[in-house]
Amino acid sequence: MTRYVALLRGINVGTSTRIGMADLRRVVTDLGHEDVRTHLQSGNVVFGSPVRDAGTLARGLEKAITGEFGLTVPVLIRDAGELAAVVAGNPYPGQDDPTRLLVAFLAAAPTKAKAAALTVPGTENVEFTVAGREVYQHFPDGGYGRSKFTNAYLEKQLGMVATTRNWKSVRALAELAAG
Repeated sequence: MTRYVALLRGINVGTSTRIGMADLRRVVTDLGHEDVRTHLQSGNVVFGSPVRDAGTLARGLEKAITGEFGLTVPVLIRDAGELAAVVAGNPYPGQDDPTRLLVAFLAAAPTKAKAAALTVPGTENVEFTVAGREVYQHFPDGGYGRSKFTNAYLEKQLGMVATTRNWKSVRALAELAAG
């Protein structure tokens, strides 16, 4: 049984994408997954499954969410080992303020050309590192909330689905997935 984290894109950020976490846990459990837990209200689900293919898991969750709630929600999957590697690979050691250190999880690793072309908009002071399917983001002068280097910006620049979590959530999810 492999432990996974499902990261849902855009859940509970507006009135049209509301999903109760108890309902989400039920849907994931009904798919046959075990020890299903949610973290916060922003679409983080930790579960165990014998399924080995992350794409199959993501498509199954997306289909179930559409069927149950009538919402089209992209789902990104990482297993416990991948999440532990994200935490261990933090390129900004000593930076753990969750308002200043975030990770954008990507649907796939961007091409080298797309990653190299990624820049910070305007004159913002943002440090970022593209590492495989993640983009670590450090905001030394302020929080993510005032930045234009947002999840939507990353999606547009990289041409793929992304969902961003603050460092506190990333660490908590890694711990929950580790069991």
